[in-house]
Order: sequence, then structure tokens, then C-alpha cells
Amino acid sequence: METIKTIYDIAKEAGVSASTVSRVVNHKPGIREETRKKVAELLEKYQYIPNEAARGLVTQASRIIGILIEDIRVSHHTESAYVIEQEMTRRGYTCITLSTGTDPKKKADYIRILEQRRVEGVILMGSMFGTSKVRESLIKHLPNVPTAIVNGWLDLPGVYSVIADEERGMEQCVQLLAGKGKRMIVYVQDQDTPSNRSKLRGYRRGMEELGIPQEKQPVYYAHAGWEKDLDPERTMNLGDEITEKILEQVPQAEGIIYSVDLLAIGGLKAMGRRGVRVPQQIAVIGADNTLYGKICTPQLTTLDNKLVEVSRNASRVLLSALEGNADPRQILLLTEIIERETT
Repeated sequence: METIKTIYDIAKEAGVSASTVSRVVNHKPGIREETRKKVAELLEKYQYIPNEAARGLVTQASRIIGILIEDIRVSHHTESAYVIEQEMTRRGYTCITLSTGTDPKKKADYIRILEQRRVEGVILMGSMFGTSKVRESLIKHLPNVPTAIVNGWLDLPGVYSVIADEERGMEQCVQLLAGKGKRMIVYVQDQDTPSNRSKLRGYRRGMEELGIPQEKQPVYYAHAGWEKDLDPERTMNLGDEITEKILEQVPQAEGIIYSVDLLAIGGLKAMGRRGVRVPQQIAVIGADNTLYGKICTPQLTTLDNKLVEVSRNASRVLLSALEGNADPRQILLLTEIIERETT
């Protein structure tokens, strides 16, 4: 099959101008649907690919979106980065994804790298990017580049946030356990991030609604600090270790809520080793609705923070900003409890 290589060949066969084909390629309005469909079919038939490098020389546009992700080994964030990449590619952009690690200074350094790559937009994956160092680096290196932060917030012009209401979600997790007769509910948190602090506030509010004051709410911390990367295996081991401590120190525990699924899975390992019956003796809830919770035994009840949906909305908000539209700088989405075998 002969391959048509230029926009002029497509235009000639479609019986339209080259500028009309260009408008279809760039998803511009003002074209009759019948014409758009005809041109799109020809673009698909001949597998037409715009010459982005040549176009960039003319327009001074890179058509590159930078995605920063703390740890690409975390499947939850990797899945979201995939969703973003698909949305951006569909609109003619190319994505570069960089794994920054946990050090706040390195996160700021990666923003400088994005400046060097002449990105037109940025997506920050997760609330852990909502730091003062990242904020300062954006001001210095990308002051006029629209940025979207997934499930996080930075108070800067041109920065858009799409956030899951995890605070309310965690409050509902406490209510779920209370409805099953569980009152002595322990909370386990890993890294200190804005997202996890929001979850902790929800847990505390739920416990206070049960008449349990803050000083009597058992909260445990299972994190190693930002200087140590927490790969999935290490996170599960921390969940195992902290749960051993809880079982020793809070023998009357009836439920444990973990800030992430991986900690909860480590906790289930510790309970299984000790012969604790789940959920009869201790009910367990994780957060993030990851694949890990679906494949473990018993299957994990989890708070779904809709990260894929949040990421898709972040992509759309960023694309809208790139097109010069004025959108709300903060969008809040509801969470959902996915109840499985551990409750």
C-alpha cells in the first residue's frame, strides 16, 4: 500500500484545503463533522504522522509534556501516568516521564531538567510534590508553563489541582467498621505527605464521631523518612513490622486502617503468622485500590481514591490550559470504599 506522506496529499484526496487537514490534525474547531470524519478516515488509512520536529521549528513549540513521578516502581502511579500519556498523545503531544525519587531537593532539580527539555506543560504525580522546594523551582524555572498536580495542591498561578476527597473517605472507612461493631480502630500511616495527612484527619474525625477523643485514638507511623526510598517490598515489610507492634501493644484492637494497600498487605501477613482471624477478630482496610489488594488472600477492602479518574481529569485540565481556557484551579472528586473479604 502506498503511503501518503504529506498533508497536501491528504487534502487533495479529501477534496479540501491543506489548512482544513491541519485543523483536523490539531483538533481545532470550526469544521463540519462530515468533513472532519472524512479527513480523519484518510489520516487513519494512510497512518499519517505529523512531523512534530518540523512544526516545532515553525511554531517554536516542543509539543512535549513532562510527567514527574516519585517512584516508577509503584504500579498505582504508573497506571495513572499511562492514562495521562494516552490522553496527551491523542491530542498530538509527546510525554517524557521522569522518576524523581523521594528527596525534595531532587524533585526540584527535575523541574530544572524539564525547563531544559522545553516542555509546554507539566503533570506532577501525587501530593508529595506539593512542597516549598517544588514551588520555588516552578517559579524559577517554569513560571509560564501550565502545571497540573494529581491529588495535590500548590498555590501558584497556572497550577491546577485535581484532588480526591480522601479525608471524607477515611471518615467513611471508620463508619464502615463501626457499623460492624468495631470500635477500637487503629490507624497506620506511612510517608508524611499532604494526602496522608488528609487521610489521618478523616480517621480522627470518624473516631471523634464515635466519642473517642484524639488522645485515645491509636495512631502508628510506619515510614522511614524521605531519605530512604520505599520500594513495594520495603513498604510491605514495614506494614508487617508495625502490625506486630500493634498486636503486642493494642491487644484489644478490632480494626486497623492503613494509609496504603501495601502496608495493609504486610499487616495481613503478620496477622496470618499469629493466627489472627480476619475480619472476625480484626477487620482491615487499605487505601488506593491497587492491584495488590485484589490478588492477596484474603482480598483487601480498600478506599478507592479514583487515581485514574483524577489523572484523566488532570490531563484534560492541562490541555484546556494549553488552549488558553480559564478553568477552576482546583477540582475535588469523591472517593469510594471497595469492600472485599477483610471487612
